[in-house]
Amino acid sequence: MALENKLGITDSSMLAREEERISKKKAKELFDTNYLDSLEPGTFNSLALIHKYLFEDIYDFAGEIRTENIAKGSFRFAPVMYISEAIKNVENMSQKTFDEIIAKYVEMNVIHPFREGNGRAMRIWLDLMLKQNLKMVVDWCKVDKNDYLLAMERSPIKDIEIKELLKNALTDKINDREMFMKGIDNSYFYEGYNQFKSDEL
Repeated sequence: MALENKLGITDSSMLAREEERISKKKAKELFDTNYLDSLEPGTFNSLALIHKYLFEDIYDFAGEIRTENIAKGSFRFAPVMYISEAIKNVENMSQKTFDEIIAKYVEMNVIHPFREGNGRAMRIWLDLMLKQNLKMVVDWCKVDKNDYLLAMERSPIKDIEIKELLKNALTDKINDREMFMKGIDNSYFYEGYNQFKSDEL
């Protein structure tokens, strides 16, 4: 079954295709209009605004904290009852160094605050922090998708892998749209909602 959506699509495969198309169009707008420059890096509000911008034409819950518990494989993301407190803790984390920024990114991933589209919104959020504090961003074209997925899966226990992977892909080409767009390429990162399990509260 497809997630409830504004497009009235009931087929999950069709929804995934439309979601990919629309979110990419919106991401280009995000980049080209310099909207991202108005956001405060590292805050949940900035992450929520990014998520809303990408998905507001598709889902009513765009930019809103999820109300369902979700899991991917055997890993369960933060329970709904703890999300708000967990977000506050992540917001208070330092983001001055590369290691601190990645640690913050990993913790927000564990929270997975939205029902769908977390990865795409968070990769943009990550680049905002890197851009502000290090004048660098991730060249996502240099990040192997399988290595990334495995590293992110293991990151709550050991974040050395994801730090090494992303450090090796850093670039000072902070205004390159191709690299930016690769970060929100859902087909590349395999983060579709159909891989998630949820239980409604």
